[in-house]
Amino acid sequence: MDRLPKWADAVLVPLLSIVIAFVLSGIVIAAIGENPLNALMIMIDGGLGSTYGWGYTLYYATNFMFTGLAVAVAFHASLFNIGGDGQAQLGGLGVALACLFIPWPNWWVALIGATAASALFGAAWAAIPAWLQAKRGSHIVITTIMFNFVGAGLMLYVLKHFLKPAGSQDPSSADFPAHLELPKLGEILGAVGIPFSKDPPVNVTLLIALAACFLVWVLIWHTRFGFALRAFGKSEPAARYAGISPVRITMGAMLISGALAGMMSINNVMGEAQRLVLNSSEGAGFIGIAVALMGRSHPLGVLLASILFGFLYQGGAELSMWTSIPPQLIWVIQALVILFTGALDNMVRIPVAAAFRKFGKRRT
Repeated sequence: MDRLPKWADAVLVPLLSIVIAFVLSGIVIAAIGENPLNALMIMIDGGLGSTYGWGYTLYYATNFMFTGLAVAVAFHASLFNIGGDGQAQLGGLGVALACLFIPWPNWWVALIGATAASALFGAAWAAIPAWLQAKRGSHIVITTIMFNFVGAGLMLYVLKHFLKPAGSQDPSSADFPAHLELPKLGEILGAVGIPFSKDPPVNVTLLIALAACFLVWVLIWHTRFGFALRAFGKSEPAARYAGISPVRITMGAMLISGALAGMMSINNVMGEAQRLVLNSSEGAGFIGIAVALMGRSHPLGVLLASILFGFLYQGGAELSMWTSIPPQLIWVIQALVILFTGALDNMVRIPVAAAFRKFGKRRT
């Protein structure tokens, strides 16, 4: 047995990586004088123990679904899009312009327009590195990293000189019209008789993120473009020989990736803040890399990994609130999860594969 079964590769290896990361995190917590089991229970209770905790977990997870899918689509074409954070911020600019300057009659029509604007702005910001890669040979990793910083500077300039209300010292836009506020998940579930806390900011954007997971699955595995995308990612020379255009695949993959990253801003700009603020992405573009790695670039895996990282965010906030554990420790836990599911993936995969080979020989 030279290769792991699909279920082991998709479930067992990431699960063992998470367990190792949490064990090491527990050792760190014990080293600073706290009870790791008590810390774990506080995280679980704070992130999953109530509809309030679930609300915040799902709110963060919504952001990570979009950015994780963005990275995953590019991964399938062997493109490493590290510019999701900048693309998400430019997507937020699209949301703000749509909500502030177009007189929408109600929230759901505005949601359609804001979704289109966020996707367009995110795709446009990804198009430049994509063109440089496809036409000039510039490395996509370098250009997307650079465009994160360029995007942050551009956002500061636009907010300060064009969108900031007169007399305000805060680098943020004016509030969006009140009638464009998106319904929260608690309100939606309450309307059908399901009790759910209305306090967390999780909103109807969660449904769009779930739909995006399904549509990306259809795109990658059930369309001609998706087949060409995966073929190009497996072997560019073979794809060229089969008549697949590298320029078309590179541009198409990055435009879709940028659009997905830009759509993240619907959740926090239109759904939560109701205005555009500086650094609206809050680093979700970088977390999307870890989510895509852990989810093996599959939409279902991205969905589950997003919930895990949403739990880490919310559980970590509760941990810092109710214990003396510093909030920076949650960064350590996240870093360990990323380390073992990404850079040290083979450290877990090789022993598991060896165990499967040994078990297979015994059975035969």
